[in-house]
Amino acid sequence: MRCGPLLWVGGAVLGAAMLACAADPTFLKRSLPNITPLPDDLPQGAKGASYRPMFGAGDSQAQYLKSIARYGELTVEPGGSSALVSYPAEEQIYFVVSGSGTVICDGAGVPVKPNDFLYLPPGSRHGVSGGLAEPLRLLVMGFRIPPGAAVAPSPKLMIANTDSVPLQELPSHGPTTKFKLLMGTTESKRDKLPAASQMVSLFLMDFAPGGTNIPHHHETEEEIYFVLKGSGQMVAGGGLDGNEGRHPTKQGDAWFLRLNTTVGFYSGAQPGGDHDQVLAVRSTFPFPPRRP
Repeated sequence: MRCGPLLWVGGAVLGAAMLACAADPTFLKRSLPNITPLPDDLPQGAKGASYRPMFGAGDSQAQYLKSIARYGELTVEPGGSSALVSYPAEEQIYFVVSGSGTVICDGAGVPVKPNDFLYLPPGSRHGVSGGLAEPLRLLVMGFRIPPGAAVAPSPKLMIANTDSVPLQELPSHGPTTKFKLLMGTTESKRDKLPAASQMVSLFLMDFAPGGTNIPHHHETEEEIYFVLKGSGQMVAGGGLDGNEGRHPTKQGDAWFLRLNTTVGFYSGAQPGGDHDQVLAVRSTFPFPPRRP
């Protein structure tokens, strides 16, 4: 169901358009180990490549995502390769979870390793080949460019690694949760890669014991959280009545949060143990609210 224009009243999104969205779920959850690999553009005609769709293309509830075209995990076996694909109206991000290999973009090969993140511009022809020792696993994220939109995405592939991005505190979240600001729009002055158009923020959250991503909402953006390490409680689908809507979550879980849905995270990390880590991405809702 397509949401109509949203009305701003006292800083909140209200009005008839919210009723039009009432049939849409406020959030979707997927657990990566439980997803059966399905055919998708990248593995078709490829050798030793498989794709697990979490959200968007290949998923049965893809219609609920407005700005996000696809979100899933691509696995390329040693010596294998995916197909080469091109999306004229979709920008993509790759995040390497494990393994090594090569990303091919417009005929050039770029070696990749764990924790690399890449921006692939609309219209580029790209694919992935595996290394020699172990499977290459990476998250594939695609974001729609709205028809007729005046956008200025990066015209070329961009790549960096999370190790080169410092952890920093954000005033609203306190010292127990730190952020790595990985990628933003071409206008960004704070992110490691100022690259995208519809994708507005890719970031990694690192939670010490007791760490919290304080519940909040976004009035113009959809969001996905992916639990890279650890476990905790995900805040998803809460309302304005104070009910946060906490749900247990663990490594490999992915959460899609609809426009204006309450979102947050409470870490399950224990003193002396590893920190929890969550990779989050936000993208511009294609039918943004209008002010009356």
